[in-house]
Amino acid sequence: MSLFNEIFNALYYIFPAYCANASPVIFGGGKPVDCGRKFLDGKPIFGSHKTYRGLISGLLIGTLVGWIQEFLAPNIPNVNFPKGSTFLGFVLSLGALFGDLMGSFVKRRFDLKPGSPLPIIDQIDFVIAALFFASLVDPFSLSISKAIMIIALTFPIHFLANFIAYMLHLKDNPW
Repeated sequence: MSLFNEIFNALYYIFPAYCANASPVIFGGGKPVDCGRKFLDGKPIFGSHKTYRGLISGLLIGTLVGWIQEFLAPNIPNVNFPKGSTFLGFVLSLGALFGDLMGSFVKRRFDLKPGSPLPIIDQIDFVIAALFFASLVDPFSLSISKAIMIIALTFPIHFLANFIAYMLHLKDNPW
């Protein structure tokens, strides 16, 4: 398989997680997931930017993307996407949103405000968790090389997506 095909397959695989991670920026807001509660250290658990609407929209969008991919994959040459991709899309989305919540939890422990940068955590928390969740339900379609490729590609994609969201006034900062 050519390098282009490997990159395409890796991005096609993780795409539901990318969409789930981006959805709260567009559809989020409302009541925070932590309901304003504090952790044992007196700091917010996740912060005000992690909301139920963002969580639900991320799950719905990511699952919808997986469902669409399940129907498109047979018609795209050289795409190796597993059967049952709707469920995989849900699991990838759930993992991505869980990873993002864990990143926010860590940032609150460091006393960083919502939207403050925390390099590396901001870029890959969601994708590491998504890959982990996916490996639990579909261990055979995710190779180590594909996972490494996804993680490596996520850095520039994340920076570019955040910059575009900032330029479109969907985010307050470009990171």
